[in-house]
Amino acid sequence: MKKLHPNQKKLLALLREHQDNPLTMEELALQLDISSKSVVHYHITQLEKKGYITRSAANPQQYFIKEDETQNVVFLPLYGMAKCGPAGTILDGSPSRVVPVDPSMVNFPVCKGFMVEAKGDSMTDLIHPKDWLIVEKNNTPRARDVVVCSNNGETLVKRFVLDTTGNVLLVSDNTAYAPIVADKDSLKIDGIVRSILKRGI
Repeated sequence: MKKLHPNQKKLLALLREHQDNPLTMEELALQLDISSKSVVHYHITQLEKKGYITRSAANPQQYFIKEDETQNVVFLPLYGMAKCGPAGTILDGSPSRVVPVDPSMVNFPVCKGFMVEAKGDSMTDLIHPKDWLIVEKNNTPRARDVVVCSNNGETLVKRFVLDTTGNVLLVSDNTAYAPIVADKDSLKIDGIVRSILKRGI
């Protein structure tokens, strides 16, 4: 990796120290004794170009520090299910927290990862309310994949199914819920569920 400017070394140390509760640009500038947020942004961009960090595909404001393969945890942003972002997708909002996760549960590039807290019983017995879903940002699911998506401004966790006429059906595992015919103009696939952290009994 390329040599770092002293401020970049300090910035990398701050990013590493606060992975579970990332600092804002203002807080980073204060810690580095830098008057401009644009200078902090420049150094973050340099860290990315030099291969020390990578930008999150789910949330461009978040960065992942590239560590060796022996690291004990990775950190993923967690989004609640109660409210969509202003553009109708959960990723338009801010994460409620950053969660340390065992790397073995993330079998895809960490920069594409995010988490969602489930609500409702439409996907039981697979997913229960308050479970945390580890999701890969990916908008090209395969048939029967469980996806996090928004449809008509509502955030959903459903199975992705194509019917014989080419319509996308958002299907619940709980048969008490009828399949939803997705609105082609509003449907946005945020990602594919890859792991589930059970949080209820």
